[in-house]
Amino acid sequence: MLTQEADTRPALSNSRSRVRTPGMRLDSRGSIIFAAVVLTIVIGGAVASMLIPQFDPLRADFSAAMQPPSPAHWFGTDATGRDIFARTMAGGLSSLVVAALTLAVGLVVGSFIGIVAGFFGRIVDEIIGTVIDLMLALPGLILIMVVVSLVGSDYWTIGLLIGTLTIPIFARIARSATLSVREREFVQAARLLGASRVRLMTQEIARTVLPSVLAYSFTAITVAIVAEGSLSFLGYGLQPPTPSWGSLIAEGRTHLAGAPWIMLAPAIVMCLTVLAVNILGERFTRKDT
Repeated sequence: MLTQEADTRPALSNSRSRVRTPGMRLDSRGSIIFAAVVLTIVIGGAVASMLIPQFDPLRADFSAAMQPPSPAHWFGTDATGRDIFARTMAGGLSSLVVAALTLAVGLVVGSFIGIVAGFFGRIVDEIIGTVIDLMLALPGLILIMVVVSLVGSDYWTIGLLIGTLTIPIFARIARSATLSVREREFVQAARLLGASRVRLMTQEIARTVLPSVLAYSFTAITVAIVAEGSLSFLGYGLQPPTPSWGSLIAEGRTHLAGAPWIMLAPAIVMCLTVLAVNILGERFTRKDT
């Protein structure tokens, strides 16, 4: 009897785990669909704000000022009658452009620096490591505020500055991955066949390091979106009349009591976008997919 009971328990345990697995996959699939839908709407709205005149975020209609959400204005209007939906979608365009510039700078420059440091090691690694530590010690947002105060702000300035702040993290990830593969058999075989250092770094090591670096790219995108929104909220980001989620939220503060939709609409869309990117990033980095 004891033997039969002992033999039954593992079977019950295994059956329960098999029952839970489809539900877990269903939940994961649902979250992926949710994230894809959110990002599709945000990207589609950003494109529409550029191409469709009806989505002009700067078009004012004083006869429709401070209107609540309705079929005519899905997210309502602001104090000058500008459509909040159109402005929110245009703000998504600003965030996506800044995020793309941030990712381009951080991914390319940071990965290159990290691969160089990990490949050469010794003095090169120490010098690059010291520079990275110094960059991490700098107060990033304060530094951006100072630069913006001196040179002004636009897409390129904000994107390059935020991208520079992500370089140390990309570099550390790329360095760690390079250290783990630089002595592996396929790299040694390429070296014995006469491959140059440039070829080893660009062909053999870079493609192996790329998945680890791309995993952090999703985090870098969310950092860029939140940082750009925070800077615009404080007045150091994209300047009016360029719509930005942060500036829209800042504008809506003064009308929070009477017209909360002015602030809530861009804030909710921004939060949903960050959540969607995080969900995709988690899915991308999950090993058991």
